[in-house]
Amino acid sequence: MSLFDELSWRGFVNQMTHTELPEILEKESLTLYCGFDPTAYSLHIGSLLPILGLAHFQRAGHTPIALVGGGTGLIGDPSGKMQERTMLSREDVEHNCEGIRTQLERFLDFTGPNAVIMVNNADWLCEVRLLDFMRDIGKFFSVNALLNRDSVRTRLEDRDTGISFTEFSYILLQAYDYLHLNKKYNCRLQVGGADQWGNIVSGMDITRRLNNAATFGLTFPLVTKADGAKFGKSETGNIWLDSDRTSPYQFYQFWMNQADDDVSRFLRFFTFLSKEEIEELDEQIKEAPQERLAQRRLAEEVTRLVHGETALSNAVAATQAMFGGDWTRLDAGMLLDVFSEVPHTDIPLEVLKQTHLLTDLLVEARVFASKGEARRLIKNGGLYVNNERIMKDDQAASDLALLAGNILVARVGKKSYHLIRFS
Repeated sequence: MSLFDELSWRGFVNQMTHTELPEILEKESLTLYCGFDPTAYSLHIGSLLPILGLAHFQRAGHTPIALVGGGTGLIGDPSGKMQERTMLSREDVEHNCEGIRTQLERFLDFTGPNAVIMVNNADWLCEVRLLDFMRDIGKFFSVNALLNRDSVRTRLEDRDTGISFTEFSYILLQAYDYLHLNKKYNCRLQVGGADQWGNIVSGMDITRRLNNAATFGLTFPLVTKADGAKFGKSETGNIWLDSDRTSPYQFYQFWMNQADDDVSRFLRFFTFLSKEEIEELDEQIKEAPQERLAQRRLAEEVTRLVHGETALSNAVAATQAMFGGDWTRLDAGMLLDVFSEVPHTDIPLEVLKQTHLLTDLLVEARVFASKGEARRLIKNGGLYVNNERIMKDDQAASDLALLAGNILVARVGKKSYHLIRFS
């Protein structure tokens, strides 16, 4: 299968500037680039599609350039934004660029004949003289044409927000990136999300005018869920690639919880599984959706890719313990991770030793407002501690075995949890 065929069946191809691009990709080894916006120290999973797009190109023998926008990040891309971004300091942008570089090393090969080239556009954009840029670059851009861009026109129609000259200039700066990379590295292809089409075409145009070079553009689709919901967010916010912001367990659970209508598409986007393997999983979705084999394979593949084998093993072990009922297999770190989003209370260990009844302890921990409320729930069979049902309202607190030596997890009803940690 050719590279373009591979990208096509996986759903990576949204638009391309030239119909002959597939043939050129087969005959030549191109240098291509994709830009990453340093608005945070970590990328989120919305960036996975372009990252893996670069990886597919590299595996096919092409040389990727991963551009971190240390310069353009000081301005902010207006594409897809209804209001101006918060301006970041140079220190914040440089810090974020370092984090992104570290993450990209997990996906792209930095050694070998077509090793990835890592660049930061601050290295050239911060050195450009204003008047030189306006004379040499600005004169090739029609304000009339720029005003017709969706990203600009949408903002102009909003009288309260509008668009600043700062963000308006972003298109010129990104076009200059393509010009610079073409001249220095003979970069002839830019790839990016569907919202980058206008920026890519502008870069091609200025590169043709000033470098007399034939260049190409290709965009990837913006990933959405089948129900129209935004992809890449959970109830608590973005799903990040940084394990400190989204733990491997939470990351694994995000993929496990994908709907049947989405999982087939996501297997194509976010894994390197073969067409035969994915089509077999497609059949399993149709024949036995309740087994969720496709979701499990998706979660395993993406978690391994992003966080590594050890983190995947821990996430799987935690999942099996949670759904198998044996919480004693989880250490303190994993328990705190699994229950990181539920209410928790820290209590001195002496309180546990001095408290006779479990109901008193749960009132102390603010799980219940009163002992009467706790007793009523126990009577109705709705209180569990460490996944064991509490059968009597005079249960002694000291009889309960602590998880990991210092943790109790109370469950009220089916889904309401509260973690108590004794220090």
